Amino acid sequence: MDKKELLKMIPSAVNKVFEHYESTEELTLDDTNRPVIVDKSGVAPNQIIKMVLMSDSLGRAQVIIPADCLLDVDALNRSVGRSLEALPNEDVSSLISRYSLTELPAIPDITGLPSIIDSRVLENDTIYVESGQPGQLIKLSKEAFSISTKKAKEASFVVPLSSIPCNPESSSNDLEKINQAIEKFTSLRIKQRLEDTLELPPLPQSAQDIIKLRSDPDAGSDELADIIERDPSLAAQVVSWASSSFYNAPGKIKSVHDAIVRVLGFDMVMNLAMGLALGRTLKVPEDESKGYTPYWHQAMWIALGTTALISKIEPAYRQSFGLSYLSGLLHNFGYLVLAHVFPPHFMLICRYIDANPHVDSAYIEHFLLGITREQVGSQLMSVWNMPEEVTIALRHQKNEAYDGEFSEYSSVLNLTHHLLSDEGVIQAAETPLDESIYERLHLTKESAQAAIAKLLENKDDVAGVANLMGR
Repeated sequence: MDKKELLKMIPSAVNKVFEHYESTEELTLDDTNRPVIVDKSGVAPNQIIKMVLMSDSLGRAQVIIPADCLLDVDALNRSVGRSLEALPNEDVSSLISRYSLTELPAIPDITGLPSIIDSRVLENDTIYVESGQPGQLIKLSKEAFSISTKKAKEASFVVPLSSIPCNPESSSNDLEKINQAIEKFTSLRIKQRLEDTLELPPLPQSAQDIIKLRSDPDAGSDELADIIERDPSLAAQVVSWASSSFYNAPGKIKSVHDAIVRVLGFDMVMNLAMGLALGRTLKVPEDESKGYTPYWHQAMWIALGTTALISKIEPAYRQSFGLSYLSGLLHNFGYLVLAHVFPPHFMLICRYIDANPHVDSAYIEHFLLGITREQVGSQLMSVWNMPEEVTIALRHQKNEAYDGEFSEYSSVLNLTHHLLSDEGVIQAAETPLDESIYERLHLTKESAQAAIAKLLENKDDVAGVANLMGR
């Protein structure tokens, strides 16, 4: 692609800014400092910068940070003497559409809002900003970028992600870390049992009975139906789920037994009922981060996504559909635990997530609490005697390097999350995917993408099923 074609790809709002600099003789645009489009691959994360739009009672501001850093909201506000929080998504979208962009490049003079820039940004001789096109960046010389930030307030308020050791591969000291966080951030006291320490509601009888049933090799549909029907609310959810348009079952589903035998199967209903029963032990928080997928919608997408991927794996290498599905339903259970145990700090976590859409939640949680939802969720699954496959899947779902026992369960969660976030079905920070994961799972990239594409054809039906889950 020649230079003229590359220049055409630069958003007009960006071109106008630099043409203005040239017209006022602040900058001479030549081959050394003219903005150009480049491929994102190969560009170091510390050279890429992000813009976060924030506001408080004094008005709006744009905050510019390196992409490989976490924006420490409290440090920022201490530095500038303000009470800034991330601008609501609808306000950001309105501003972006005003300039006919898909996202705002981190160039202050595009919006004209007051700018606050972290000092690390100015350490690079070459700077890259998001172009609004997938896989492409706008390359700027330090000279050109500095002109756009000459009115900006400079301060130090970021934390390099490399300094936050979240979710280490070894889980041997997870319980110790959880106990330290509980003692430091709550009035709770460490007790003999983790679930007592966390002051969680007791495990529902239906969940206890299903756990026992799982270990009975002679158990069948009648025994499972009996357990579920003792809990009218759970029974209604299972029947509604089987009756949903997602399955398009012929005739009316009249009972849990019908749901098991005619539509879902023993394994699916057992794991669905287990996920629902455990999910009901804790309430989904009302005040959540603004930009994230609702809890049960994400749980359902991940659960169905994992089984869609597994269906493309040769039987000789395929893990259990049921345990993978259950892992998907429960993959974010630690999020509910954090909200329950650390209410004031959970609100702080939400503020930081809103201000750091480019950062995975694990870094934010470890930075603020010293533990992550993956650690606390997996520990609780272990205490509740859930299958080890599920415990490991929850703990290592973000550890691509984990290759221990049952790593296929955590890997399929990781891949499902990536593929669904790439499609915009669930909201998540953009993180690179190690494509060797396909080989480890005995999948091809093409078959995995085809499986997710097939699932997306039923997007409305999946949403309908998810709405049933949170009742």
